Amino acid sequence: MDQRTSLIGLDRGALKAALLAAGVPEKSAAMRVSQLWNWIYVHGARDFAAMTNLARDFRTLLEKSFTLMRPEIVTAQVSEDGTRKWLLRTGPGIEFETVYIPESDRGTLCVSSQVGCTLTCRFCHTGTQKLVRNLTPDEILGQLLIAKDALEDWPSTVPNRKVTNIVMMGMGEPLYNFDNVKAALGTVMDGDALALSKRRVTLSTAGVVPMIARAGSEIGSSLAISLHAVTDEIRDQIVPINKKYPIAELIEACRTYPGASNARRITFEYVMLKGVNDSLADARALVKLVAGIPAKINLIPFNAWPGAPYECSDWSQIEKFAEIVNRAG
Repeated sequence: MDQRTSLIGLDRGALKAALLAAGVPEKSAAMRVSQLWNWIYVHGARDFAAMTNLARDFRTLLEKSFTLMRPEIVTAQVSEDGTRKWLLRTGPGIEFETVYIPESDRGTLCVSSQVGCTLTCRFCHTGTQKLVRNLTPDEILGQLLIAKDALEDWPSTVPNRKVTNIVMMGMGEPLYNFDNVKAALGTVMDGDALALSKRRVTLSTAGVVPMIARAGSEIGSSLAISLHAVTDEIRDQIVPINKKYPIAELIEACRTYPGASNARRITFEYVMLKGVNDSLADARALVKLVAGIPAKINLIPFNAWPGAPYECSDWSQIEKFAEIVNRAG
């Protein structure tokens, strides 16, 4: 294993402290931090040799003490529609996925926050896997760096970027890895780093109610709620965290989420499960539940896996459900 310190994921203060500990003089440390920050996050440098405006002896010092290593790519898949999925590894048993979804007006990267998950949501394949551990800031950011490498999406400040949006909707519950997610997204939304605006970064939670207000005030990203049911009876089965934080508490946290507005709507994700949550009465109840909240509703056809406990709703039923939601605005 490489024993050098990764510079990826360190904030400016930690980066300066690491340089000082490696012998960089105090008088030049702040300048060196700015230079490295720009090379790592604006230009996507993968090694110190690429940093051609840095003195050779400084690059030698960096090479000796530090690394810019990305996660190992185990598999890289590309779908016919241009969707890409990477399985990444950073150690024995430490494997996680990230997915890039291109659309005509945006390119969205779906980022993981944990290896496995504790929440056991019954429609979610990750929920069948035990939690191994939280991902660190460099592992979270590494997903974005690998995607930008593959898409040739550097520098990060140019117009017409391929990765325009980040969603924390991959493996894991982001609010159970709050500090690391906050640190990584701070770099994502830094105008001198990866430079994505807060409205282009969305954090999705299954409903960790006590952390939602804190996410709004300290991270400031857009919010998505993994809702999937309109009654506690059904949601207790589908999303078991509902037993701890029932729907009424979750919706109240959404009503008071800092920064929510018509310009920054809360997304309610709703997976369509045949005969479980897809009746037209459910659709009308969903509209009533989110009334008064600046909201978008994302109806998701269930993507089954071998042994999955549910089936996807019939397409005709999804369209009828969607019509009720659309009519409500």
